[in-house]
Amino acid sequence: MTEHTVDSADDESLAETFWAVASRLRRQTRDSLAPWDVTPSQSRALGVLARHGEVRPGTLAEHLRIAPRSATEVVDDLQTRGLVERRPDPADRRATLVALTEEGDRVSTAIRAARRAEADRFFGHLNDTDRVELVRILRTLRG
Repeated sequence: MTEHTVDSADDESLAETFWAVASRLRRQTRDSLAPWDVTPSQSRALGVLARHGEVRPGTLAEHLRIAPRSATEVVDDLQTRGLVERRPDPADRRATLVALTEEGDRVSTAIRAARRAEADRFFGHLNDTDRVELVRILRTLRG
């Protein structure tokens, strides 16, 4: 057997190994977010707003791939913390836009830097070829 095949007699199945790695990554992500007391969903919302600027709540929900009601809860929590604000949409006075506040922009930038450093530590033992291959595989699985 070569190192590139999976032995069916292995104690851990492919799925079990994948879930163990995913669980470890989720745990490390939560730990990396602890200094800002934000959840992974809130962090992702800050990232969307940092990349796309102000958006309608429904658009934010689409980017986050969550239900609009869940996006509203995320926005409510972030607004309570002073990280985002709701503004009237100049194109439609009935609609609102969600935007980062100055503090939200600062926190988002700090979180991105921390998560980038965490990812470098997590994936650091992989060589460039393995990283490229892993990205390709994960994108294929994500669909």
